Amino acid sequence: MQSLIGTGVALVTPFKKDFSVDSEALERIVNFQIDNGIDYLVVLGTTAENSTLSQDEKELVIKTVIDANKGRLPLVLGVGGNDTNKVVEELKTRDFSNFVAILSVSPYYNKPTQEGIYQHFKAIAKASPLPIILYNVPGRTASNMLPSTVLKLANDFKNIVAIKEAAGDIVQAMKLIQGKPEGFHVISGDDMVTLPIVLAGGSGVISVIGEGFPKQFSDMVRLGLNKKVSDAYKLHYLLVDAIDMIFEQGNPAGIKEVHKMLGLSENTVRLPLVNVDKDLRERLSKFVKSL
Repeated sequence: MQSLIGTGVALVTPFKKDFSVDSEALERIVNFQIDNGIDYLVVLGTTAENSTLSQDEKELVIKTVIDANKGRLPLVLGVGGNDTNKVVEELKTRDFSNFVAILSVSPYYNKPTQEGIYQHFKAIAKASPLPIILYNVPGRTASNMLPSTVLKLANDFKNIVAIKEAAGDIVQAMKLIQGKPEGFHVISGDDMVTLPIVLAGGSGVISVIGEGFPKQFSDMVRLGLNKKVSDAYKLHYLLVDAIDMIFEQGNPAGIKEVHKMLGLSENTVRLPLVNVDKDLRERLSKFVKSL
């Protein structure tokens, strides 16, 4: 899975002012990523406001990204949830011919035990026709997938090939890197600690900030992978304030504000998310202009 090394971005779903999916804007966003050095694209992750999309809208998003990409970059599809049987059913019935892997989030809200998490992904591994990227994001799921659980899954199932680690815990990430089997990828899911994770032996990132500033962020990751530490940290510190700002009032409200400033899309989000306030908008605008 060399295609998972480097910078992936979790694509937003742009909406028009009437809250309908804006396919033309999504095409612009995809091309903006490709033209500025991103390595792969993640479709229908959390940043896509997946939970607010109808099934028809999800299919429209998938088709739009595939058509806009034109086979240029590897595509990863988000397929996860807190109903194991429902996830398994989608894995058995969906056409995955345009994708290289799936990204599957640890079950949210239910708060399963570590054994429950293991059994959930065991069922997914048995059903999936594609390699699987686990996704650990305790801030959203209310449960942390421990390194022992991740490493057990990685060793027991050859098609579990990576984890997007978004616990915001560099020690936990280092334990994963230390104990992982050969060929397993530890991918940062937290923009702020991406460079430290890469320098510690991680494979890259699935990013949000990279969707707004793809050249700078993907250059930082490449420099980190090549152990050009000083140059990589210059770009890291260039983007630190923006990373804080885009998550300050919710994701993807922040990155959608950046997209509007770049002329890529409207800043529309669906409830229960709301647009960023005037103060944050002005600070983001100042940053974008200065960059």
